[in-house]
Amino acid sequence: MSELVIVESPAKSKTIEKYLGSNYQVVSSKGHIRDLATTGKYGLGIDIENGFVPNYVAIKGKGKEIANLKKLAKNADKVILATDPDREGEAISWHLYDELGLTPEKSERVVFNEITKDVVVDAIKHPRKIDMDLVKSQEARRMLDRIIGFRLSKLMQRKTGGKSAGRVQSVALKLIVDREREIEAFVPEEYWTIEADFKTFKASLEKYKNKKIEIKTEAEADEILSKLSKSFKIERVEEKEKLKKPKDPFRTSTLQQMAANRLNFSSSKTMQIAQKLYEGMNIGSETVGLITYMRTDSTRLSDVFVQDTKNYIKDQYGQEYVGSVKASKEPKGAQDAHEAIRPTSILRTPESIKEYLSQDEYKLYRLIYIRSLAYLMSSAKVLATTVDLNNQDYLFKATGSVLKFDGYLKVYHEYEDNEDVILPDFKNYHSDVVIADKIEKFQHFTKPAPRYTEASLIKEMESLGIGRPSTYATIMKTILDRGYVRLEDKKFYPTDIGFLTTDKLQEFFSNIVNVEYTANMETELDEIADHKINQIEVLDKFYQEFAPLVDKAFKEMEKKEPDKTGETCPECGSDLVVRKGKYGEFVACSNYPTCKYVKKEVKEVNALAKCPKCGHDIVERKTKKGKVFYGCSNFPKCDYATWYEPTGECCPNCKNLLVTKNKQVVCEECGYVK
Repeated sequence: MSELVIVESPAKSKTIEKYLGSNYQVVSSKGHIRDLATTGKYGLGIDIENGFVPNYVAIKGKGKEIANLKKLAKNADKVILATDPDREGEAISWHLYDELGLTPEKSERVVFNEITKDVVVDAIKHPRKIDMDLVKSQEARRMLDRIIGFRLSKLMQRKTGGKSAGRVQSVALKLIVDREREIEAFVPEEYWTIEADFKTFKASLEKYKNKKIEIKTEAEADEILSKLSKSFKIERVEEKEKLKKPKDPFRTSTLQQMAANRLNFSSSKTMQIAQKLYEGMNIGSETVGLITYMRTDSTRLSDVFVQDTKNYIKDQYGQEYVGSVKASKEPKGAQDAHEAIRPTSILRTPESIKEYLSQDEYKLYRLIYIRSLAYLMSSAKVLATTVDLNNQDYLFKATGSVLKFDGYLKVYHEYEDNEDVILPDFKNYHSDVVIADKIEKFQHFTKPAPRYTEASLIKEMESLGIGRPSTYATIMKTILDRGYVRLEDKKFYPTDIGFLTTDKLQEFFSNIVNVEYTANMETELDEIADHKINQIEVLDKFYQEFAPLVDKAFKEMEKKEPDKTGETCPECGSDLVVRKGKYGEFVACSNYPTCKYVKKEVKEVNALAKCPKCGHDIVERKTKKGKVFYGCSNFPKCDYATWYEPTGECCPNCKNLLVTKNKQVVCEECGYVK
């Protein structure tokens, strides 16, 4: 009996094929094979008038792939669809099922959260049918994104010069724009603090006669300083043992945030590396997936992993370091489809496989490994100390802590943010009076909320319930690629076109392009997956509200005037302006279509050498496929060309040009090597 297993990724197919017997052939669909067509009304590929019927077509370039899969499926006794364990993976399996003409009798669906031999073999033994509720949820998401994306993008291109708009993308951009305007409108307020320095510790002024004190001017600070002596009476010393609990294992969003803050990885880079770690890597003795599925919003861990890790902790660190599984608060809208992101084996330590990983792969794997290990270790115990010091009825407070038991910090200390401030042993102090070395005033100004970083924007989006684990990295990349924001010092700054796009969308679509509407839509998509509501009803309700707004915007939204260059048209004297065309920006007459003048672009060309044939300049050129070569600027009259960059020197033997080839300076004509 021959069985065909289809996954998305070639890397994953190679890993899985090693786990299964000779009866199994594992192949890859290389991702999606179909998508919505770009035909029909507005090019949506959706028959809206007849119940939102999607028109799916093969993705360009996938024809041979699909034909091969059909041939393999026809010859197989059974086809096992083993795409990723999320809604998108479920949808890919359905598209394969439909496009390959499979039947329920001949096909099965399997899922696995990690790519290890035991898990894969067990999954093959426990197949199920395609979950059509998950498929419908993903299909509804795709149609919503297509309708909003196509219609609003066309609107923005025509009216503002923006490149695109999207259901979640535009809300993320609005968060950045709103934050920038808060910062611009913010008026700093002055305030002062007073601090007493005792060499071994510091204390800050907090109260006067048991009332919270606020110091708004330097004069107020000076008045307080004039009343203080350097002698402080110890009024109260409180020592309290506190537990410091380990952080939850990673979800997609928290992994992206931590990798951004600690490893300086972009969200897209984090996901690319995590994908490789999940799909399987050669670590010498075997090829195996090193982490569980990286798109998840759950912090749940499997019972097997928990028990294995507890045994490992006991063996390596002792019973007192063994913790327990804590109940954690899941984020808004969490689907809990599968586990948290964790190593597939706690015995596969980062150091043991370091030689098989790149530097970045090692860093990310180590972060995931340590976080999962620390989560199952015991809490750290800290002796927190608070000291109240009185000086002329002014109450100063000093706080500190001493680590009594390191617990999970034994492995996680380098990723922990806080450092302990150690105070003297006041309970056994020889006097109830301490003398300050100095008492100082410090000026401060209130600050606005900080600009978003990738990490903080992802955290905000998750807390608001907009977007999903698989979309965060794409959203970050899109708003950057579209030129709506720029990154400076890891912070997002909206551009002029980002401001304009947001303002125009808010003018006409404020009831749709907002946090609440987008979060509610995510909830409805979840309810489709849970078989609670019908996807057609969701789409129809949305479209009945959206369509009139788009029509109104196309009619009433003012079009942004093209930017003037400061030059005048040589043919009619009108202003020259910057326009956008199919191949990018160009300069043309503002009096179009009456005047059709287009300024010819004059490119500056760096001459690399003189042509040995005719004496004209040798310049860098590109083939139709984009491959770089070096040729004569006098082409087609002169056909001199070379694939290698000329040095500008001539061969001492034959006077032909010398070029750089394989890190050597050589003559292609006579073979001379410099």
